[in-house]
Amino acid sequence: MEYDLRRAIEIMKANPGQYAECNEPVECHAEISGIYRYVGAGGTVKRPTKEGPALMFNKVNGHPDAKVLIGTLASRKRVALMLETEPEKLGYLLKDSVTKAIDPVVIPNDKALCQEVVYKATDPGFDVRKIVPAPTNTPEDAGPYVTMGVCYGEDPETGESDVTIHRLCLQSEDEMSMWITPGARHLGAMFEKAEKADKPWPISVSIGVDPAIDIAAGFEPPTTPFGFNELSIAGAIRGKAVELTNCLTINSKCIANAEYVIEGEMIPNFRAAEDKNSNTGKAMPEFPGYTGGAASVPMIKIKSVTHRKNPILQTCIGPSEEHVSMAGIPTEASILNMVEKAMPGRLLNVYAASPGGGKYMAVLQFKKSIPSDEGRQRQAALLAFSAFPELKHVFLVDEDVDPFDMNDVIWAMNTRFQGNIDTVFIPGVRCHPLDPSETPEYSPLIADRGISCKTIFDCTVPFGMKSKFERSKFLDLDYKKYVPDL
Repeated sequence: MEYDLRRAIEIMKANPGQYAECNEPVECHAEISGIYRYVGAGGTVKRPTKEGPALMFNKVNGHPDAKVLIGTLASRKRVALMLETEPEKLGYLLKDSVTKAIDPVVIPNDKALCQEVVYKATDPGFDVRKIVPAPTNTPEDAGPYVTMGVCYGEDPETGESDVTIHRLCLQSEDEMSMWITPGARHLGAMFEKAEKADKPWPISVSIGVDPAIDIAAGFEPPTTPFGFNELSIAGAIRGKAVELTNCLTINSKCIANAEYVIEGEMIPNFRAAEDKNSNTGKAMPEFPGYTGGAASVPMIKIKSVTHRKNPILQTCIGPSEEHVSMAGIPTEASILNMVEKAMPGRLLNVYAASPGGGKYMAVLQFKKSIPSDEGRQRQAALLAFSAFPELKHVFLVDEDVDPFDMNDVIWAMNTRFQGNIDTVFIPGVRCHPLDPSETPEYSPLIADRGISCKTIFDCTVPFGMKSKFERSKFLDLDYKKYVPDL
């Protein structure tokens, strides 16, 4: 069975409410995201917005043979359908897949669907912006962005490979910039080695892939240490190795059934302003709900673009439910894995909740079974911060609270939490630099950008008082027997 984006589209089409199409002509510049924020973006996008279907744009001006798909992963239910599990079990699926990893395999170029059409930078009139219908999310963006490109690179010393999703801005006919979170990405460490040797570093960007790959690429250390290629997690999810193929113009590999592949080399010891074409001082909307500032970033010299016939450009809105899925589900798996090793059977589930963009906030459902379990829930929270260093807030709830229902979580906070007793502050810890409140300008107590106060909100009932906090007991009936149309 072929696992790719087109199979995922068929699954969405077969499930009512998960897929829609737009047949009106649209511009790449700001219109695609401007429309989708009302249709299905969800997450931290400025209101009004909602969590709705994925949306295929069939007529993109300037790109008559291409389509643009947005919101593929912007629903936990939809992700579960495509990964063949239940929404509340996604974290467990990812956790188990880490331990059952299946390494990718390389197939011949003549069997690689991603190379059905080939454009080389040496061709007359080559312009990546005319080939790839990359959208700008807002009128202020630094330029057209590839937001769901799976970047593949190999360590120049060891040959070990890795994949990550980065923000990539098309800067000219054959240049693309790449922003790397400082000190937090393995591809960044590989590129640093190439820079020290003053050598261009080959990198491929595969766009429009099996959703299992998009999700697996969101893992971070310590769950996936340096040298652990997350494509092997996608292989475990599918029970089948991800197929790669050799690139045509660089010494690297790419995902063989991707819709698009951009091949290039990162230029060593060179940085340019991300907004050098727009001069807005802004990059693009990011997961916290704010537009990121334009940075001084490395540049990729593009060598070629290949794609499938009638390609589909997959994209997303940064502050959306889609980012929550890509970043949050691997976060859940990492927390489940670490806590289960330390205290088996006590952590029932984890939700990297939408208000945190999949990174800043996690809800831990913890079961206290014996008196000595009291206090272990806070140890679980500390382990969660270790499992995912960019996590900022942890909410602890009991087994009778649904961690995936934020109304239920806040209910627990209102009835099982005292601020001066149940709040644990851990100040001065490195977090994620895109939080605008984590700057010395915000407070002189913050030493550097990205330093945060990690906080535990313990909304669990003391073990000895559980009988005092029993929820109202209603009849447990099969309501569909009485109201079959619901």
